[in-house]
Amino acid sequence: MDFLKWGRSPWGEDILIRISWDLLYLSAIGGVLFLIGHALYVRFWPQPVPEKGDAATTAALAARIPERVARHSVAARAFHWVMAAAMFVLLFSAFLPIVGVKFAWVTIHWIAGVILTLSIIYHTVHATFWLDFWSIWPEKGDIEDSRRRMLRGVGQSAPAPRKHGKYPLENKLYHLIILITGLAVIGTGVFMMKRVQTPFFTRNPYLFTDQAWGVMYVAHGLAGVGLVALVMAHVYFAIRPEKLWITYSMIFGWIDRGHYLEHHDPQRWNVARPVPPPPPDEDAAKGRRIAV
Repeated sequence: MDFLKWGRSPWGEDILIRISWDLLYLSAIGGVLFLIGHALYVRFWPQPVPEKGDAATTAALAARIPERVARHSVAARAFHWVMAAAMFVLLFSAFLPIVGVKFAWVTIHWIAGVILTLSIIYHTVHATFWLDFWSIWPEKGDIEDSRRRMLRGVGQSAPAPRKHGKYPLENKLYHLIILITGLAVIGTGVFMMKRVQTPFFTRNPYLFTDQAWGVMYVAHGLAGVGLVALVMAHVYFAIRPEKLWITYSMIFGWIDRGHYLEHHDPQRWNVARPVPPPPPDEDAAKGRRIAV
């Protein structure tokens, strides 16, 4: 199996052209195998029973949790669905011609790329100044909690892991991987737009050497085929029955109190209403008035 495609320049030099499309099928098959493997694991492997806290403490905490816990703002949800639409258009316009569906895909592809790029810039600014920027990044405690869950998942003895903050480690790692892959595909795609006619750039296919263009096309292709498997995994988890409450939160913006208490640690993601001050002591207040 060839992973890279080579060509020959007019001067007789061997140059990179692109990745082999075998990698596209390899990524898709790998994604399918992962989905099947995970589904079998959940279906047949005994899952650890979550620890139950003190009933009185849980009841007191539940009374302070809103019935609907805000999870995603309108702006965050708008970004997610615009980015998702752009990503699907990019993948379909890039890879459908490869599998035999012929259409004028170039213009569709670069327009979707521009929309994806603008949405990422918007999200970066929004997350930095209006959201809890660090809530999506892995931290030291996440690794230890993940190790404990893994040990308990295979039947070994381990301390009970903490509940998640706003995002579990799996979401944080996926965000990190999709960030790296997305920046790779956007960074190379912006330069590749110089090879086609667009309103933004004057076409200049001689901006880089043939070797440099080849490396850029390989990097763009590797990121693209990687996104195939990543998007498959994301859609799979979004439609799993036990994860639908998370998917609904990306549609409606909130999760219910029960799911919050079941999955989230109030100390790591605090949404509880403040404890009201105790009512004034009427007898003490009356004594103060008499003394005055």
